[in-house]
Amino acid sequence: MKNDFALAFNEISENRGLPKEVVLEAIEAAMVSAYRRSVNASSAQHIEAKIDPETGIVTIFSEKEVVEDVQDPRTEITLSEAKKVDPEAEPGSIVVSDSTPSNFGRVAAQTARQVIQQRIREAERQAQFDYYSKQIGEIVNGIVQSVTAKGVSLGLELKAEGIMPRNQQLPREHFRVHDRIRALLLEIKTTPRGPQIILSRAHRDFLRRLLENEVPEIYHGMVEIRSISREPGYRSKVSVAGMQAGVDPVGACVGIRGVRIQTIVRELNDEKIDVIEWNADPAIYIAKALSPARVLSVHLDDNTKGPKTATVVVPEDQLSLAIGRDGQNARLAAKLTGWRIDIKSLPEATSEVLFKLHKNPEYTIFFKQEKDVIHQIEAILSKKSERRIITPEEYHLMGSFVDRVEHSVLQRRLAIKKEHEQRLQAAQEAVPEAAYELPIFALGLTKRITKSLTEAEYKNVGDLMLQVYFDPVIILEVSGIGDKTLEKIKAAFEALILTVQEPEPEEEDTPATEDTPLEPEAEAAVEPEVVESEEEVAEELTIEETAVTEAESVTTEGEIEPETPENADEAEELLQTKKKKKKYVDVEYDPDQDVMIYKKKRKGGESSWENWEDDLDF
Repeated sequence: MKNDFALAFNEISENRGLPKEVVLEAIEAAMVSAYRRSVNASSAQHIEAKIDPETGIVTIFSEKEVVEDVQDPRTEITLSEAKKVDPEAEPGSIVVSDSTPSNFGRVAAQTARQVIQQRIREAERQAQFDYYSKQIGEIVNGIVQSVTAKGVSLGLELKAEGIMPRNQQLPREHFRVHDRIRALLLEIKTTPRGPQIILSRAHRDFLRRLLENEVPEIYHGMVEIRSISREPGYRSKVSVAGMQAGVDPVGACVGIRGVRIQTIVRELNDEKIDVIEWNADPAIYIAKALSPARVLSVHLDDNTKGPKTATVVVPEDQLSLAIGRDGQNARLAAKLTGWRIDIKSLPEATSEVLFKLHKNPEYTIFFKQEKDVIHQIEAILSKKSERRIITPEEYHLMGSFVDRVEHSVLQRRLAIKKEHEQRLQAAQEAVPEAAYELPIFALGLTKRITKSLTEAEYKNVGDLMLQVYFDPVIILEVSGIGDKTLEKIKAAFEALILTVQEPEPEEEDTPATEDTPLEPEAEAAVEPEVVESEEEVAEELTIEETAVTEAESVTTEGEIEPETPENADEAEELLQTKKKKKKYVDVEYDPDQDVMIYKKKRKGGESSWENWEDDLDF
C-alpha cells in the first residue's frame, strides 16, 4: 500500500499534466535549496538530493574535504569517515558523503514548499509553451473566462490562458462567460508570467482553416486555395483551383445546396463569402473576382511604372454593383488578384478611348484605322449627353470599338516588348564574360571620360558594353560624352574583344627547311606585314610630332580659343602616348644605395645620359 507521499506525488503529476520525472526533479531541487538555507551552506559547494518516490525519504549528499582535524563539519570530514564512503580517500581529497540533518524532514517541508511550487509552475509554463508553439496557425477551442474592453480571455488546454484582442475579433460579435468558441492561434510570446497566447477570429488564415475542416477536397489536396481577401465580419473572397480532373472546385466548397459554406458563414457571424474559380488568364480571373457584377471586358496594362493596372468595362447598371458599398467589392477583388483595378462604365470608357485617339501618341497611330467608326461613336456620345435613348446596337458598337482599339494597342505593346527582349539578349551575347571583371580604366580612355563614366555608375567594362550595344542613347546623356567619344568607346570595345577572345589552337605543320620553300600564298602573307608595319611607324611618328606642336602652340598663345573636348582628348592621348615611349634604357643596380638606376639616351643621339632612381622593395 502506498504512503501519503506517493499519493501526493502522483496527484501533482496528474493534475498538472507533468511527467513524473519533472515533478521529482523539482522536489529534489527544492530539497537542495532547503538544505542550503538550514545549514547556511556555501553556493560553491556541490550538493545533491535524492528522494525515494515510494517512501518519500530524502537523502542529502554534499562534497567535503578529507582532513585530520574537522573544524567545519559542513565542508570537512575525517579520514576514517571518508574511508567508509571511498576506500581510496586520502587527506586533502574530496568525497561525496551523506549529510542529511536529523530533523530535515520537518524543516524541509516548511522551507521548500514555495520552492517546489515555483519549480512546478515553471515546468508547467514550459510545457504549455512547447505544446502551443507547435499549433501556431491552427484552430484551437477555448472557453470564455472574462470579457473586457481590451479583449476576451479564453481558457485553453493544459490550464493555459489565451487572449483575443479587440482588433482580432469580428465586428458586432459579443461573447458571454462560459461560451465555447473557436479561434486561430496567431502567435505565442514568452513573458515573465508565462506564455502569452494571442488568438484571432479576424485573420484570413482562420477562414482558410475553416474551409479545410469543412471541405474534405481541400484537406486531401484535390482543391487548392490560391488566394483569400477578407474584411472581417462583412465580406470575403476566396479563389480556388481544382488540382484533379473532374473536380469542381467551387461546387466542392459550396456543397450541396450551400451546406458547407453556410456552416462557415454562421461561424463567422453571417459574413458573406464569395467563392470564385482561379484562372491563369488575368483578364478572366479579374472578371470573376468582381462577381456578382457582370463585366463586359478587361484591358490589362502591365507596362506602366508602379502596380499593374487593369481597366474593367461594365454596363452602366452594373457599375455600382461592381464597385460595391464604399468600394468594398473592387477593393477585395484588387487584393485577391494583385492588380490595381479601374472600373468604368461603357460610355465613360468609350469617351476616354476617343480622347486618346486624338491626343495620346500611343493611340493616334490607330486613328486612320477607326476613322469611319469615330463619327458614329461621337454621335452616340452626343445622344448620351442629351439624355436620349441609346439602342442595344449602339451599345454593342461602343463595346466593339473599345475592345478593338485596346486590343490593337496591347498587341503593339507586346511586339515592342518582344523586340526589346531580343535586343537585350543580342547585347548580352555580344559582351564577353571576362569584361564584367575589368574596371573602366582598362579601356585606355582619357581621365575625363573615365571619370564621367564612373560618376554615371558604370562599375565595370561589361556593364558599359551592355549599355552601348543595347541603347547607346543613354550613354550620350552622360556629361562630356558626344558622338566622337562614343565612337572611341566602341573602338576600345573592339580592341578589347580581340584581346579577351581566346586564340584558336594552331594546327601542327611540318617545320619548314631550306629545301622546302614556302608557298606563294604564305610569302604574300608575310611580306606585306613587314612593309605595312614600317609605314605605320612612320605615319605614327609624324602624327605624334604634329600633335605635340599643336599642343605647345595652344598652351603658349593665351588668346587662341580652346579646342573642343574631342580634339583636346585626342591631343591628350597623343601626348600621353609620346611620353610613354622609352628608348635605349639601361638598368644598373647600386648596392650602396640599394636602388635600381635607369639610364636613358637622349633623342638627339648625344653622349649625355639622363639618370633617375626608383626605389624598389626587395
